[in-house]
Amino acid sequence: MRLNVTVILTFTLLALMFGAGVVSASWGFTLGREALKGITQPDVRPTSNVGSRKGNPAGGKEMVILKEENILKSVKRQIEGKEAQKDEK
Repeated sequence: MRLNVTVILTFTLLALMFGAGVVSASWGFTLGREALKGITQPDVRPTSNVGSRKGNPAGGKEMVILKEENILKSVKRQIEGKEAQKDEK
């Protein structure tokens, strides 16, 4: 029984793709491990007593919701250059 050239090429490419995947995964794992080398978990969970605090949000500050009209006016001023002229004076 003689092997077909197409079958040999297919298995060769499959093996090369598998090898490239293994090399890529190990390289990514190594880079990620090096990037996070000095990072540790916090000693205490900061939100462990959220249930006991009533009336205060978890972050300690109140969230401010801006009006869309004010945001659009500010962006329009920045685009027109009026904001930059105000800062220079």
